[in-house]
Amino acid sequence: MSGRGVREAQVEATRAAILDAAERLFAEHGVHTVSNRQISIAAGQGNTAAVGYHFGTKTDLVRAIAGRHAKAIAEIRDRVLAEAGNFTCVRDWAACTVRPVTEHMAALGSPSWFARFNAQVSADPALFEVMMNEDDLVSASREQLRNVLDRFLPDLPHQVTAVRVLMARHLIVQMCVETERALAEGSATARLNWEDTASDLADAITALWEAPVTRRPGDAASK
Repeated sequence: MSGRGVREAQVEATRAAILDAAERLFAEHGVHTVSNRQISIAAGQGNTAAVGYHFGTKTDLVRAIAGRHAKAIAEIRDRVLAEAGNFTCVRDWAACTVRPVTEHMAALGSPSWFARFNAQVSADPALFEVMMNEDDLVSASREQLRNVLDRFLPDLPHQVTAVRVLMARHLIVQMCVETERALAEGSATARLNWEDTASDLADAITALWEAPVTRRPGDAASK
């Protein structure tokens, strides 16, 4: 390997170490309580300015962490959709929504930190938008999944749809946190693997979407 190749490999290794350290620290303590200096030290960097040098702002660092996971999840989602073929029910759709996330989590091994990082970032509106933008950049298949749901539930009012999208997302995020933490700590739980978590989530999300809607004055106008 040439001198330039060695230097590039060193840079990539440094960036990966910083991303790994930042993801863990953000997951454990929250994004805004962790300093770049703490991340640099945790990543084994003698230069405490390494984070800023390699990634820029903290928002840029969050974007980089989110981006590497979004790419992996999008690749799984494309495969899952191709394998699924024609959807026959909402449960088929729910499984394809959940599996890309849980399969990626399973591939990370244990301990992992992404689910808890995801939960921390999701609690911050600005950082949440950054993370969602990263997903949209690499995954056209998310829109394909949305269109499938419209086919099964064409009469669901738009306001109800928007609320249930949020409910389903929070359910996935928080249940992934519970499974990730249980696996990392080796604690007892009814579902101590990602395959069962995916199945339970798909069942619950199916029930959520197929639940009756309690009509209120003005609901009809929101369709």
